[in-house]
Amino acid sequence: MPPAQSTLAPHFEPNVSIHSTPDDLGRNAAVKSAEIINAAISARGHARILVATGNSQLNLIKHLAAMKLDWGKVDGFHLDEYVGMSAHHPASFRLWLRTRFAEKVHPRSMHYIHGDACNADAEAARYSELLMEGPIDLAFVGFGENGHIAFNDPHAADFNDPLIVKRVELDPACRAQQVREGHFPDDASVPREALSVTCTGLMRAANWVCSVPELRKADAVRNALETPLSTSCPATLVRTHPSAFVYLDRDSASKLSRRTAVLPSAS
Repeated sequence: MPPAQSTLAPHFEPNVSIHSTPDDLGRNAAVKSAEIINAAISARGHARILVATGNSQLNLIKHLAAMKLDWGKVDGFHLDEYVGMSAHHPASFRLWLRTRFAEKVHPRSMHYIHGDACNADAEAARYSELLMEGPIDLAFVGFGENGHIAFNDPHAADFNDPLIVKRVELDPACRAQQVREGHFPDDASVPREALSVTCTGLMRAANWVCSVPELRKADAVRNALETPLSTSCPATLVRTHPSAFVYLDRDSASKLSRRTAVLPSAS
């Protein structure tokens, strides 16, 4: 079956910057994120943000959590959670967010997807309603090794999805990435399904900050920025977003045909 196409067109050029190290990448992504959050608070009195998880987000979250923002005016949400997984499992994204973000910055609210809800489809509907209660000012969007954004793998991604959050099946490449990153001991241990904010849900965010370090992401970066818009690489959707900021390091940018000068390390 050919890859699904979208009625969208790649008519925006993301703001792409390449940094010397993953830490510099994270620091600069955090500065931009803080700028967006502060602007939302100034404009509306509060901000609503979608916080990504995983190894690619570690430096961004570390630097952002250290900043003195008015976190009491920020409502946080996240992108995905494994179906059937408790909030105490070491690989739970709820645990990741609670320990690395919420317990450090103490936002006004932190809303979690309950992967272990007795009815996953009802949980997706509940979380969709929460997200639709107001605008989303910022989404952190990583690129998976297979080009996924949130858990919208190539076979599940729909650029015109009628849903905001849905139940998805993880593809083999996505599950293998979770094992390589050390979250699970083997493929058999990786849940087969997740609840994920859809491509449509992600596009509701007024701004994207995409932190994509490491050599293993180089193919995904090249495909996202230089191949035709297609769900065969869901991250190509970044080129349809009017306010997207992509932060790379030397390794993740190494396969781009159009090279941007590497920014020096901060002193």
